[in-house]
Amino acid sequence: MADSKGFAPDPEIRVNDLRIGAIGAGMIMAECHLAAYHEAGFPVVAIASRTKANAAKVATRWSIPTVHETPEALIEDENVEIVDLAFPPDQQPALIRHALKQKHIKGILAQKPLALTLEDAIALRDEAKAAGKILSVNQNMRYDQSMRVLKQILDKGELGTPVIATIEMRAIPHWQTFLEEYDRLTLSNMSVHHLDVLRFLFGEVDEIYTAARTDPRTTFEHKDGITASTIKFASGVFAVSLEDVWSGPREEGFDSDIYIKWRVEGTDGVAQGTIGWPTGAASTLTYASKTTTGGKWVTPEWDTMWFPHAFKGVMEQLQYAVKTGNAPALTVADNVKTVALIEAGYRSMAEGRAVKLSEIAI
Repeated sequence: MADSKGFAPDPEIRVNDLRIGAIGAGMIMAECHLAAYHEAGFPVVAIASRTKANAAKVATRWSIPTVHETPEALIEDENVEIVDLAFPPDQQPALIRHALKQKHIKGILAQKPLALTLEDAIALRDEAKAAGKILSVNQNMRYDQSMRVLKQILDKGELGTPVIATIEMRAIPHWQTFLEEYDRLTLSNMSVHHLDVLRFLFGEVDEIYTAARTDPRTTFEHKDGITASTIKFASGVFAVSLEDVWSGPREEGFDSDIYIKWRVEGTDGVAQGTIGWPTGAASTLTYASKTTTGGKWVTPEWDTMWFPHAFKGVMEQLQYAVKTGNAPALTVADNVKTVALIEAGYRSMAEGRAVKLSEIAI
């Protein structure tokens, strides 16, 4: 039996009765969003995608009663209260804007990156506020179980004052085909998870220095394949995030490993662990504190995983915000700050220098 040692690796499901319309029928929707919603009892009442036949297959699998011809038709369906988007970022803003115009839509869950440019992200933030709609962004790594427990450990002061944090990724993402059309790759579509969760843990960033090179495995043209970012936080925390999407040859007979490891060191303790998605395992965490564990390593355990279980929390926090009138945990205004951090990383790569976040107007 898993023993969480008194921590809460997964959020409580407080609301699960708002009707969801799913837009998209690819892997992230079919394998993550809808799997999590099924477990949580969230009612998904309609689905649409770029291809109706694909949407129909997913609808059959997850017993979704209505398949719309187009995403726009789904958004106009008055039976839908929350629009859940899993669409390419160049097409997402137009669908968000269409949803903002519908009186019956109470909330929108958008994917990251929210838009291809910081300017578009800022505009969507402001338009959602003007429309009086809740727009939330699916920064789902904040609901990875190890990150949630680490946040609880930090908030209780068990590590003292955080000093340094590292995320080391040696794993191969599945690059969606639409990414071939963009001029941004790893920083915008993979590092965004790590940079956002570091903001979640340690607050606002003072400066970032990002370096990159191409990835030999990625055949389409790109600049940022393998990336490394050093980050200084306003609090004084120093962090390093490495995204090695090459991670060595993948040939028959070649023994190699993939992993994502993280570590946080503070004045009173150390925590470290793994992110389990590359191998389909649960994430892990172990920590030692001179104030609460007597310097001994303590290892909370859980059976749930980032994919798909984190997506319960992402949708629940939006439903709870709609139901109570409170701000969601994942606000679009906060996400714009993550988009600004990504923008600063690209400016750093282009100019070969550390970039202050104060240079990026939001």
